[in-house]
Amino acid sequence: MKNTFKLITFSIILSLFIISCSDDDDVTNPTTRNLTLNLSGLEALGSNFVYEGWIIVNGSPVSTGTFTSVDFPQTYVLNYDQLSNATKFVLSIEPVNDSDPAPSNTKILVGNFSGNSATVGIGTVGDFSNIVGKYILATPTNGAMTNENSGIWFLDLTGGSPATGLTLPTLPNGWKYEGWAVINGTPVTTGKFTNVAATDEFNGFSGPDALGMVNGADGFFPGEDFLQGAPMGLTFPTDLAGGTAVISIEPEPDNSPMPFTLKPLVGSIATDATDHTTYTMNENSASFPTGTVNR
Repeated sequence: MKNTFKLITFSIILSLFIISCSDDDDVTNPTTRNLTLNLSGLEALGSNFVYEGWIIVNGSPVSTGTFTSVDFPQTYVLNYDQLSNATKFVLSIEPVNDSDPAPSNTKILVGNFSGNSATVGIGTVGDFSNIVGKYILATPTNGAMTNENSGIWFLDLTGGSPATGLTLPTLPNGWKYEGWAVINGTPVTTGKFTNVAATDEFNGFSGPDALGMVNGADGFFPGEDFLQGAPMGLTFPTDLAGGTAVISIEPEPDNSPMPFTLKPLVGSIATDATDHTTYTMNENSASFPTGTVNR
């Protein structure tokens, strides 16, 4: 009887020892590690795109997974060694059906790990600390001095002749600027562009002289006249006084007709705004997405 009791006791102790050793192995030699994203300022993407996180390990990107929800925090389970050796976190915008295993050019957030945390921001998109935005109201594409408050052009007339009104960094591949006029609460595009001293990619609302556009000593300028083809709910010509002028940074390709979350320049158009007067926009980079990533 004593031998049986000793045998049972020994078996229990041995089992506890094995379990304890197993637990110790899990702690000292883990195979997975959690990555937690706590981001703010992101907006939901169109139905054809997703956000995808990446860690940079030995110079190569490793996907941390895709997501569409912009509610945070979000946690992902990754390979322990890869996450432990990661030096950087990158967040990109990717097509839903993406056959390319590498990150796209459209990288919206990036940050280097310091210890177990990385502070992320839009540094790879550009430096927006010294940007300038100026515009006038005018309708040069109708060939007459009529309905002049129904057009907006991003230029500066303070020197007496048209000059570049926007000072913005050159964007990397994967991004384009887009101008907007918010009319009665509705954002209406003035067109996308990459060069602040050139015409933009859109003239669908302009008058018959659209090919002439606005030009001066510094070249041509982005902008648009709202004279025809008004979107549903609006009537052109209009009066932009009391509205808002916006410059956004859009992903390319872009499947949303609305302004993206990155809006470096915003300016309220005065209710008594007059045509051919130079107005200034406000720097708005404090609204850009930011966040932390922890491992």
